[in-house]
Amino acid sequence: QVQLVESGGGLVQAGGSLRLSCAASGLTFSSYAMGWFRQAPGKEREFVARISPSGGSTLYADSVKGRFTISRDNAKNTVYLQMSSLKPEDTAVYYCAAQYAEARVTRPAFYDYWGQGTQVTVSS
Repeated sequence: QVQLVESGGGLVQAGGSLRLSCAASGLTFSSYAMGWFRQAPGKEREFVARISPSGGSTLYADSVKGRFTISRDNAKNTVYLQMSSLKPEDTAVYYCAAQYAEARVTRPAFYDYWGQGTQVTVSS
């Protein structure tokens, strides 16, 4: 049974930082690209960042480029999202997701497994 468990969310002031973690089990972690998505109330789930299975390639949404960094530790089956210079518009539930076959990498529907999400709230 595949499980993705996010942690590290919370309340932070604008300009602050948070690091999210996503621990994976039940899959060959190093064979999957990992993505972070977020969903704010009343909005669709949107792509945030993606990292290739080896960690050698990353992709970011324009809205977070230069502020967020995705990384992974295949020995620990964990992917991270370091978020800095946070803005109130970053407030959302953040989800990690695993993708086996590389296709439409920014589209949620093309990811195979999802975590339950962790809330990030940025106050102004």
